[in-house]
Amino acid sequence: MKLLLSVALLFCVVFGAQAQEENRIAAVVNSDIITLDDLSARVALVLSSSNLPDTPENRQRLEPRVLHQMIDEKLEIQEARRLNITASKGEIDNAIATIEQRNNMPKGGLEAYFHRIGIPVSALTDQLTAEIAWSKVVREQLTQDVAISDEEVNEAMTQLKEDAGHPQSHVAEIYLAIDNPSQAPDVERLANQLIQQIRAGANFAAVAQQFSQSPSSAVGGDIGWVTPSQLPPLLGEALGKMKPGEMSYPIRTPAGYYILYMIDRRVLGQVSPDDIRLSLTEVVFPLPATATAAQQQRTMNEAQRFSDMAKSCGELAKLGHDHNPPLPTQSGEVIAGRLPVDIRSTVLQLKLAQASRPVRLSSSPGIGVFMVCSRQEPNTGMPTRDQVTENLARARLDALARRYLLDLRRSAYIDIRA
Repeated sequence: MKLLLSVALLFCVVFGAQAQEENRIAAVVNSDIITLDDLSARVALVLSSSNLPDTPENRQRLEPRVLHQMIDEKLEIQEARRLNITASKGEIDNAIATIEQRNNMPKGGLEAYFHRIGIPVSALTDQLTAEIAWSKVVREQLTQDVAISDEEVNEAMTQLKEDAGHPQSHVAEIYLAIDNPSQAPDVERLANQLIQQIRAGANFAAVAQQFSQSPSSAVGGDIGWVTPSQLPPLLGEALGKMKPGEMSYPIRTPAGYYILYMIDRRVLGQVSPDDIRLSLTEVVFPLPATATAAQQQRTMNEAQRFSDMAKSCGELAKLGHDHNPPLPTQSGEVIAGRLPVDIRSTVLQLKLAQASRPVRLSSSPGIGVFMVCSRQEPNTGMPTRDQVTENLARARLDALARRYLLDLRRSAYIDIRA
C-alpha cells in the first residue's frame, strides 16, 4: 500500500513538474522552445530601448509581435546551425561595443544598465546572435544569385537623370510584414500604436530597430536619400505629400504596412551655395564706434593694402600677426550658410587664395579681409554608376532574404502557446 502511494505521489510530482514546465512555454519552433521568461525579457528590452512606458497595456500589445520576431530568430539560428555557421563571441562583443558607443556609454556600460533595470543581458545577446548569424547565411547562400545587368543599371541611371531637379528626401522607414491576410488587422493596429508612441516621445530609430522587418532596421530604419520614383507607387505618393520632420500614416502595400519618416529634403542634382563648406582665414581691422570719416578711410586703405599683398592664407595670417599691434586673426572651417549675409556674398565669389576687398562688418565695428583656403562642394545627390549597382544588388538581396525566411517559416513546425 505504501509502495502504491509512493509511486502515485512520485507520478504526481513528475507530472506536475512537467505540466508546470509546459505552462512556461510560449512557443515551440521545431526542436527549440521560447519560454515565457524569454518573451517577458525581450518585451522589457523593446520597451526600454524604444522609450515606451512599461505598462500592462503596452506589454499585451507588443507580445504577439515580439514573439513573432523571436520565432523568426529561432528559424534563422537553426538554419545557420544546419549550415555550420555561427556568430563568434568577438562579433557579439563588437556589436555590443557599437551600441555602447552609439549611446555614449563606457565599456561594460550596457551590461550595467541591463542589471540596473532588471533585464537579463541574454535578451540582447540572443537577438544579436541571430542577426549576425543570419547575415552570414544570407551572404553565403544568396549572394551568388544576385546579378545586376547593365540594362538594369542603365535604366536606373536614366530615371535618376529624369528625376534631376525634383525633390529628393532623406527617409527612414518601419516595415511590418503581413504573411497571411488574417494578420492584416493586427498589423495595422500595431502600426497605429507605434505611431502614437512615437508622437508621444518614443524614438523613431529605436522603434524601427526593434519592430521593423526591413533590413534597414539595423540602422534605425534609415534608407537614405530617395526620390518618389525609387519607391513603390503608394509610398512615393505619400512621400510627395510630406514635409521634413513629418511621419506618415500606416501605408498598406501587398506585402505589409509601412510607416515613413522624412528627415530632410533637397533638390536632386542641385547644389545650394549655402551648403558649401569653406576653410577661411580672416583678418579684422578694429574701428572704434566713434571713428571719424578720416579714420575709417585710413583703416580701409590699410585693409586694401593687406588685400593686395597677401597671396596665400598663410601670408594673410602672417600680415595680421606681424601688424603693430597684432590684428585679430583666425582660420577655420565654416558652412557658407552660417556666415553673415554681407560676408557670405563676398567669400562665395572668391577664388582659392584670393583675398577679398575690405568688408565693413555688421557683426562688430571693424573692417575684415577674407581669403578662401579650400572649398568643398556639397553632394548633389546624384549617385555614381557603382553606387546605383550596389543599391540595386542590396535591394535584390533583401528581397531574396525575406523569401528565404518565409520558406523556412512555411516548412517549420511552430506551436504558439502564449
